Amino acid sequence: MVSNREVRLASRPNGWPTSANFEFVESDVPAPGEGEVLVHNVFMSVDPYMRGRMNDVKSYTPPFALHETLQGGAVGRVEASNNPAFAVGDYVSSGLGWREWFISDGRGIAKIDTSQAPPEAYLSVLGGTGFTAYVGLLDLGEPKPGETIFVSAAAGAVGSIVGQIGKIVGCRVVGSAGSDEKVSWLRDELGFDAAFNYKVEGPEDALARLCPDGIDVYFENVGGDHLQAALNHMNAFGRIAACGMISQYNNSEPQPGPNNLTAIVRQRLTIRGFIVSDYADRRPDFVRDMSMWLREGQVTDRVTTVEGIENAPQAFLGLLRGENLGKMLVKL
Repeated sequence: MVSNREVRLASRPNGWPTSANFEFVESDVPAPGEGEVLVHNVFMSVDPYMRGRMNDVKSYTPPFALHETLQGGAVGRVEASNNPAFAVGDYVSSGLGWREWFISDGRGIAKIDTSQAPPEAYLSVLGGTGFTAYVGLLDLGEPKPGETIFVSAAAGAVGSIVGQIGKIVGCRVVGSAGSDEKVSWLRDELGFDAAFNYKVEGPEDALARLCPDGIDVYFENVGGDHLQAALNHMNAFGRIAACGMISQYNNSEPQPGPNNLTAIVRQRLTIRGFIVSDYADRRPDFVRDMSMWLREGQVTDRVTTVEGIENAPQAFLGLLRGENLGKMLVKL
């Protein structure tokens, strides 16, 4: 029997979430039964899509239930096992974050190879984050050498990987970020050709300055004024991969959309939203390519780590405010 702490949804946010929307519960976790394993989570992920699951609306994944433990990506260590497929000391990935311990019969968990990368990498560059960047850019954006890619929220978990893949495939890459520190990181460490602080220079003016020959691929993470500006600067037959629109997630009332959608017709654009779970068949290719890029130093992974499950809600709120460089994780 071990003592467990977990985080539940206490109430549904109206607009920006607050600490009051979360509640902590302590419970006892029994010893694993026949065929079961006991897992201690060591890292959990907080991600923008979780904000949508806090609303009681129909979407591609069910909303979080009130007063039930939240869910999300996690990696943990097997501490006791009655399942021959898992040994004590194995590290596993799961969707059972927001808790310190859990029991599993083996379904919904998968062993990860920590000899190749640290456990937290399987929540970032080798996990859903990296996979989202890979599929969104390569399959939907279809970049060609010499083209220009614009990435919004480029210093975030997905955007920072998108930009690096863009350079690998021979493109010019421009990113937006919310601070001068992030802009410097994108240019000086990740190899972006250009970047701008959208809090200092609006995306319309910045893209006119930094993309004089237009944009061929826009990787959309923000929406709002970023989408409006990108549409104004897209080249003919450009492609927009719509991964997320974080600027809209905390609106209590619907906001007006871009008023320049005629650019879609005029420039013969392709705009496609995607959910990475629809591309499971591409995962072997992703693992092969990303593992190689990491070994060769072509991709750099960075995480922002918050300590302790008691600080998980603040890590999530910090993510929504853009306080992270790269992936935001909670270490348990």
